Amino acid sequence: MNYLINSTERRYRLVLSRLFPKGKRIRRSVIYLLLFGFFFSLWANYSVSSFSDPYISNNLNDLPQQKVGLLLGTSKLVKNGRKNAYFYNRIDATVRLYKAGKIKYVLISGDNGRKEYNEPEDMMEELVKQGIPADHIFLDYAGFRTLDSVLRSRDIFGQKGYIVISQEFHNQRAVFLARKYGITAYGYNAKDVSKNFGFRTRVREYFARTKVYIDLFFGTRPKYGGAAITIPD
Repeated sequence: MNYLINSTERRYRLVLSRLFPKGKRIRRSVIYLLLFGFFFSLWANYSVSSFSDPYISNNLNDLPQQKVGLLLGTSKLVKNGRKNAYFYNRIDATVRLYKAGKIKYVLISGDNGRKEYNEPEDMMEELVKQGIPADHIFLDYAGFRTLDSVLRSRDIFGQKGYIVISQEFHNQRAVFLARKYGITAYGYNAKDVSKNFGFRTRVREYFARTKVYIDLFFGTRPKYGGAAITIPD
């Protein structure tokens, strides 16, 4: 009796292995997974842009007045030691926004993970040079990611609405995140850089938008918290 059961089981396994070879099943699964990831990334990029576009602009007159402009940090220099156009274009946009009376204060949120690297203070130095008073500038040293900058502006600095200042592709993601977390955010687009210069940044942005949905799904929080900091009315 046991012999018949074992024999039948072996034949059954043999038929399955011929119909569905293990290697082919694995390859098929990998292909399906890659296709899913590709189409999900396309959808994520489209949805972030289409959701955010009504709230961002290149034109100051399209934006409402807000108490705070959230300036997203970036490095002052690129790896070869040259000036970073992203940095200086964001500085120029912030100065225009402030001098037009659209914002009263600037909150600079960036990376200060190493002693020799300090995005917020580098940006503050440039803003002061261009006429924005130092006491109208607040620094968030723990803006390691756009998600961190967006949520810390609310949770640490108490801002439930503001104007994000960065390039358009970055503003789209930042405003999307902010509004998904209940923050009334708008975006003022700084001048972009040439496509050749910004190619690697655009590739990273493509995948960052996919990660936005992963962070939303898992409820990802900023890396650091901290005591509340008041920006005066």
